[in-house]
Amino acid sequence: MSKGTRTDTRSPAPHVADSHDLIRVHGARENNLKDVSIELPKRRLTVFTGVSGSGKSSLVFGTIAAESQRLINETYSAFVQGFMPTLARPEVDVLDGLTTAIIVDQQRMGTDPRSTVGTATDANAMLRILFSRLGKPHIGSPNAYSFNVASVRASGAITVERGAAKTVRQTFTRTGGMCPRCEGRGSVSDIDLSQLYDDSKSIAEGAFTIPGWKSDSWWTVRIYAESGLLDPNKPIRKFTKQEMQDFLYREPTKVKVEGVNLTYEGLIPKIQKSFLSKDKESMQPHIRAFVERAVTFTTCPECGGTRLSEAARSSKIKGISIADACAMQISDLAEWVRRLDEPSVAPLLAALARTLDSFVEIGLGYLSLDRPSGTLSGGEAQRTKMIRHLGSSLTDATYVFDEPTTGLHPHDIQRMNDLLLRLRDKGNTVLVVEHEPETIAIADHVVDLGPGAGTGGGTVCFEGTVEGLRASGTITGRHLDDRAAVKERVRTPTGALEIRGATTHNLRKVDVDIPLGVLVVVTGVAGSGKSSLVHGSIPAGAGVVSIDQTPIRGSRRSNPATYSGLLDPIRKAFAKANGVKPALFSSNSEGACPNCNGAGVIYTDLGIMAGMAITCEECEGKRFQASVLEYHLGGRDISEVLAMSVAEAQEFFGDGEARTPAAHAILGRLADVGLGYLTLGQPLTTLSGGERQRLKLATHMAEKGGVYVLDEPTTGLHLADVQHLLGLLDQLVDAGKSVIVVEHHQAVMAHADWIIDLGPGAGHDGGRIVFEGIPTDLVAARSTLTGEHLAAYVGT
Repeated sequence: MSKGTRTDTRSPAPHVADSHDLIRVHGARENNLKDVSIELPKRRLTVFTGVSGSGKSSLVFGTIAAESQRLINETYSAFVQGFMPTLARPEVDVLDGLTTAIIVDQQRMGTDPRSTVGTATDANAMLRILFSRLGKPHIGSPNAYSFNVASVRASGAITVERGAAKTVRQTFTRTGGMCPRCEGRGSVSDIDLSQLYDDSKSIAEGAFTIPGWKSDSWWTVRIYAESGLLDPNKPIRKFTKQEMQDFLYREPTKVKVEGVNLTYEGLIPKIQKSFLSKDKESMQPHIRAFVERAVTFTTCPECGGTRLSEAARSSKIKGISIADACAMQISDLAEWVRRLDEPSVAPLLAALARTLDSFVEIGLGYLSLDRPSGTLSGGEAQRTKMIRHLGSSLTDATYVFDEPTTGLHPHDIQRMNDLLLRLRDKGNTVLVVEHEPETIAIADHVVDLGPGAGTGGGTVCFEGTVEGLRASGTITGRHLDDRAAVKERVRTPTGALEIRGATTHNLRKVDVDIPLGVLVVVTGVAGSGKSSLVHGSIPAGAGVVSIDQTPIRGSRRSNPATYSGLLDPIRKAFAKANGVKPALFSSNSEGACPNCNGAGVIYTDLGIMAGMAITCEECEGKRFQASVLEYHLGGRDISEVLAMSVAEAQEFFGDGEARTPAAHAILGRLADVGLGYLTLGQPLTTLSGGERQRLKLATHMAEKGGVYVLDEPTTGLHLADVQHLLGLLDQLVDAGKSVIVVEHHQAVMAHADWIIDLGPGAGHDGGRIVFEGIPTDLVAARSTLTGEHLAAYVGT
């Protein structure tokens, strides 16, 4: 190896290239930002703080990261850009000094049933290559071990255009690893026909019980009644075998109904396409309830849930098949890979071991590669995305993180902090949106936005060091050192919810009595079995209202008024006051502006350039027809009501001519969860993660139930808002409800009446109850990781 000699002739003056050490933002106006101008140091760790909705994500993700991505996309050819998402330039005057942005956010990793932790990272691909080289018996290429590749066999005549064209017979085969029964999903669905129709009635008598299938519906019911394939006047239970086959399973067939050519399709495939192919969470509540009633999912009996064909499961390395390897806890799989001593695949084994070790290092060693990616929490999904960056040789990039400590026990937060510092020390700029004091404390630079949320935020309240933030007097600075005291006097339970022999996921025959009528906190390190105990073992029957971490979905047309059900009583109140139909007061129905179809803006597609959204000239962005805006309630039209904040609307609908008790009750719940500043008509797409979580909580509070189960309700909450949340939980308990909270936040633990701590570790090292009792006993004993951290938090 030759190495050149270096003569150090360093100039005393700094090189001009070294002067570009700042990211400059001037005049940012994205969402609620109010002409924000800041300078961020490169190759440093900058933490952005502020209450939920203050503009942190608008500045970091919507402005800095978005512009970086847009500029990188513009370096590709027009042809390539045609296949990429078109990004509009953010509302900002100047952005200078940007570097390549790598975004690691909390967006879920998709709900595709074939996506797993292994396929979402490179681990599965490397395992498939490993088994195709070393597996005995040898069954084929890496495709033979993939549950996303089906086996194909074909034969026939092909024409070869070479010289004189001639026809030859060709046979083609491809060996895939997909289980033919479940098609690589691991589960099979079974449709309960009794939920689709009443077989004692005929089609003409309205036999269908499917939501939206009315007896005069042209595209659904009438096509069955008038297709000529079925007798519409015969009760379904009296159909012949052929009629039943045509009714339920017939392939798409062209039929003529009243002179119109239509496609007839069997009921089962039609239901699968119209309901089962959609994401359940995006469905309307009554449609979702129908799907949950009508469809049951069971483990595939042929592959046992492994998703793989029999041949793929039969090929093994030292007695372990690829299905066994993917089912192992990742920390155990890493040990197994290290024990394989095969020089022929040494580089592959080293790369696979590095990837698996990254899972362990980042605190996800308790997962398995066959875990569906859609079941990961927001924090787990974000850390899974981090894995590919840990060993990256890239430097001088900008890494952007969205609350990376979400879902982490205090014990794991230090490990995450070390990873953020390691990325910085490699010469990268690290931008972090965060509320956790432990992560704010390691920042080189802090930007605090506020002072409030929504229209009350969007300005920089402080910029500087952590010590400067503490002395600044901002909301974040004042609450940074907040410490809740352990509750000395706890409530007395009114009963107990018994769980016996719980074995969901990693639980080890857990027996526990969860007290009722009090605030119970279930805690433990990530992967210890908290969610398995609460969501998998508490019967989700009558009286149990479960609020999990599933994100609420919505388009530009969805807003807090539509999601919470507030718009229904408002529309009825307007209709009653003016003697017209309620549908007129919906921008998605009869009252919509005909020019923009109720969107308020006109979208113009500019090909490879970013599309433009221009405020509709006809309705001036109000979304409604001019004639609808002539109807008033309490002196306001419907567009003016939707432009109100929750707090204004609560006062408006509380008394006087506009008094509407149903609307006032919903607004009260929104105010209770700290969303008084939100505008009723604000699109859901503009809400922050914390705002969406609280909107979901407020909506579920309306459900009748005696037991409320909440999964990490402090997610996305500012330190100042946690105290507000504790008051809300107390309010629920004092109203006679039982509240069970899965939580890592020490303030919530300290406020609990009863704590159930799972552990001692994660995965197969967890799944046991390591403590149950009152918080003071947990702090005094310090017998668990949670006890140690809670004792340190309260300063005992």
